[in-house]
Amino acid sequence: MEFDLTKTAVAFLVIIAVGVGGLVAAPMMATDTVLMMVAPSMIVFGLLMLAIGVKHGEYRAAGR
Repeated sequence: MEFDLTKTAVAFLVIIAVGVGGLVAAPMMATDTVLMMVAPSMIVFGLLMLAIGVKHGEYRAAGR
């Protein structure tokens, strides 16, 4: 399966939505805390890991 921009964006959003939805549904934290602090940090971390993964894939594809 090859990932293009659309598939990657959908998978990224689904993972973030499931994580935020689980935290909102669980009685651990207040909803405003999850939406204002946890969700943005999940998005930033996910984007950083995506960028590192893409660069690693480019490195591996180059055969170095």
